[in-house]
Amino acid sequence: MECTELAGGLAWPEGPSVLPDGRVVFVETYRSQVTYWAPDGEVGVFAYVGGGPNATVLGADGAVYVTQNGGIVGPWRAPDQRPPSIQRIDPSGRVDVVATQGDGVSFKAPNDLAFGPDGRLYFTDPGGSFEPATRPNPSFLFALDPDGACELLAELPPVYSNGIVVEQSGSIVWVESYTRAVRRRHPDGTIEDLVVLPDGRIPDGLKVAADGNLWITGGPSSGLDVVSPQGELLDFVRVGANPTNCAFSGHTLFVADGGTTGETADASYGGRLWRLELEGVEGMPLFPGSIQVAAGVA
Repeated sequence: MECTELAGGLAWPEGPSVLPDGRVVFVETYRSQVTYWAPDGEVGVFAYVGGGPNATVLGADGAVYVTQNGGIVGPWRAPDQRPPSIQRIDPSGRVDVVATQGDGVSFKAPNDLAFGPDGRLYFTDPGGSFEPATRPNPSFLFALDPDGACELLAELPPVYSNGIVVEQSGSIVWVESYTRAVRRRHPDGTIEDLVVLPDGRIPDGLKVAADGNLWITGGPSSGLDVVSPQGELLDFVRVGANPTNCAFSGHTLFVADGGTTGETADASYGGRLWRLELEGVEGMPLFPGSIQVAAGVA
């Protein structure tokens, strides 16, 4: 397994996505922007979105969809606050707000997102900044329809719902940072507990491999847990200092690394982007989807 550092000096990188032209886009939360890394090594601004962008996903329409938490990472607050929302960066670079609430519940701090086989955009909202478990907030799961209507799928206890993926079956899987749990919601709405990760792991993001295994980033573990679809712990792969999320491109896994734990009010610039070349492992193809920007969304 070959591990290569692609970029450094990043301001809390998270939520990478691979574009058709080979560039990797990811958020830099502390810079309130979406950044790109190009195969020739160039790093630049993809779009300024304000606030605190948390993750990206590529749409079938060529747009990049972003979870906007409003401007927080732990105790840090963005100078340019924005309403918590789902944002859309169109191919021209224009940034629109897709949604700010679902079923009358205003978003608190959308975190991670993924399209499903039904064309819906599923995302987590942990309810606020990452704080000690003595001061948690209720968590939420939402789903956006292609026409922009948003449904509240579930209100969860104060568990800090974080990374989310959608499996081939249409089930959604998410991780909970406070409890270290990995959970699955089946299409019929039933929720299954898959596994609780070992002590020392704080699960953050995850992606699905073609074989159905879950690759779960966890800070400050300095690596990724590999978990089977049945919840069996299969492997631990070391990379970076504080892996936040990842993205497959064939047999390549791109890993965003925050560098620190994000526990101070000061922005840090020690983040990195890594590339892992995997043997015998490739990513599950992502589902296509796009969301209409509704008129009048603030």
